[in-house]
Amino acid sequence: MEIIIAFIVVIFLAITLIPFLSVKWKGIITVSTVTIIAVLSSIIAFQSLSGKNFEYLFGGSLVTGIIPVRIDALSGWFIVIINFTCLTAAFYGLQYMKAYRSQKSNLSLHCICFILVQSALISICSLQNMLAFLIAWEIMALSSFLLIIFEHYKRETLNAGINFLIQSHICIMFLTLGFIWVAIYTGSYDFKAIALFSGSNSLLTGVALFLCFSIGFAIKAGFVPFHTWLPYAHPVAPSHISGVMSGVIIKIGIYGMMRMLLLIRTDYLVIGYILLFVSVVSGIYGVMLAIIQHNLKRLLAYHSIENIGIIGIGIGLGCIGIGNGNHLLTVLGFAGALLHTLNHSLFKSLLFYGAGNVYQSTQTMDIEKLGGLGKQMPHTSFLFLMAALAICGLPPFNGFVSEFLIYNGMFTGLQMSGNGLILSIVFGIFGLALIGGLAMLCFTKAFGSVFSGTARHNFHHTPGEANFGKLIPMYAVFILIMAVGLFPKTFITALSEPLHLFTEHSDKYIQAAGLPVTTTMSMIGLCSAGFLGLTGLIFLLKKNMTGSKPQTVNITWACGYIAPTAKMQYTASSFIRAYRKLAEPVFSIHKKKKEIQGVFPKSGGQETHPYDKAEEWFIDYPLQLLKKFFNRFVFLQNGNLQFYILYGVAFITLVLIIPFAFDYIKAFIKFLNHI
Repeated sequence: MEIIIAFIVVIFLAITLIPFLSVKWKGIITVSTVTIIAVLSSIIAFQSLSGKNFEYLFGGSLVTGIIPVRIDALSGWFIVIINFTCLTAAFYGLQYMKAYRSQKSNLSLHCICFILVQSALISICSLQNMLAFLIAWEIMALSSFLLIIFEHYKRETLNAGINFLIQSHICIMFLTLGFIWVAIYTGSYDFKAIALFSGSNSLLTGVALFLCFSIGFAIKAGFVPFHTWLPYAHPVAPSHISGVMSGVIIKIGIYGMMRMLLLIRTDYLVIGYILLFVSVVSGIYGVMLAIIQHNLKRLLAYHSIENIGIIGIGIGLGCIGIGNGNHLLTVLGFAGALLHTLNHSLFKSLLFYGAGNVYQSTQTMDIEKLGGLGKQMPHTSFLFLMAALAICGLPPFNGFVSEFLIYNGMFTGLQMSGNGLILSIVFGIFGLALIGGLAMLCFTKAFGSVFSGTARHNFHHTPGEANFGKLIPMYAVFILIMAVGLFPKTFITALSEPLHLFTEHSDKYIQAAGLPVTTTMSMIGLCSAGFLGLTGLIFLLKKNMTGSKPQTVNITWACGYIAPTAKMQYTASSFIRAYRKLAEPVFSIHKKKKEIQGVFPKSGGQETHPYDKAEEWFIDYPLQLLKKFFNRFVFLQNGNLQFYILYGVAFITLVLIIPFAFDYIKAFIKFLNHI
């Protein structure tokens, strides 16, 4: 109880003080508040991960009833992830936002909303009262919206923020619908009523209820086709906010799905097949779109969709394991999903911080204009490369561990009987392998175009490395990435309590003997680390041996061409041209082309502008139909005052007549029954 009171008091004091402080102290108080909130909530979270669940009941009101605060191992795992990402984002943002020191009032709102987002995310993981949960969700949505539109004076920023806000409330609408459905039948807003409702109804009802909640959570998580807000919100938000959005805000949708799986009695096999199919499609579609992006942060946004797909594959496998009674598959699926939730929050936040360094150094996110930044920004280049290797699932980095768990889960599933099951698992293996291959193509393009080669654009000032204050949180994230990759057993063991919620046999595979794949992952990680260490040693020896010799720098030989230019390099678009040609039927790619003519052409070029076909089908086309439908009633708004008075009279008349009409209809029905 004392921790909850301290939690509330710290938030209230910070929000009250921030508007009255100088710009310097606004940031310091924000970082201090985020740190205190993280420490207080993590105390309970780590206790829950060790098996000591926390529960406290607030009195609530006549409307809400009792408001329970329950933190079990699942909540604890997500709270730890939320806190670490918010901490690194706060420390990074303290330096990043120095470029906006002139916007004092805007900074005050930004700092307050950052604290509210962290608090709301922790509250969502803790509150198990439907109304209180929705209030916390609404606070998260509104605070995130205000964080996204920090640069609200830019039209594209405001459009992206409004898009996010609308889709957030569509998400809330589906969650509210599911909660109302449960509350009507049970008369309670406690989450235990969800289990009671699903337990007293058929499995088909449980499937329908889970799908209702899943649509709401899928919008927040970014599953295809509910992903369309992500590619707009990430590029316009400050980079530390993009890190928080991709690292933890979209993961709250994953938390919601897993919480509902624990509460709703349903047909897990059907749910598993649905999640597996949707997740594979999301992963492949996300990475395919990421490859053809020209904006670095938009590219990273589509990779969030890809990684949400990977997490969903793990959850789908876990559900299939529950449905078939295969406890090893259940453990491997959910362990992979939960660990990849942590892993993605690490390497994706690091990638967004790196993108933020690039933006503040060059004032552009256009990959086609960047190049050669590795020499000017060595630390950012190194950290971005490490995060890129991690997101591609290569050892000894953390992404390899969680994907290896999911792969092992799928190969375990192949040993079960049933043609439909085997086909689904093969589809999952093919999808995950394709995702990994395309991710490597994408980040080869991204890193090579941004950090390698020579500059493709003449900037007004020479790009330089980010200051030490930005690099410290980035290196902290990198250290944890390596820790997961090199010591996977420690982190998998930490998952024993969350996994115990899904299967009582988790102890058999984790605590007692360890997962069969843990030793293999550790050996692969250590061998890979040894290989990287050997490579580094060779480079170090080479540097020492050649360091004393004079170095000469010259232009690359251009096959006899006497006017070399940076434009002779591969562009990001030309690098993936063969892929783009293959993928064109799947996407809407608009081209602008100016043909090169003559022996000595003066100008020429080609631009490609990719557009999300899912957005075209599920957003643009329905909106066009809706607009066309409403245009049929434009005649009602004719500017004639007499008509408007008539509309008012007609409306009042209907309001008065309808109750009497219902009474007459009821009387008539009674008369017919009497006859």
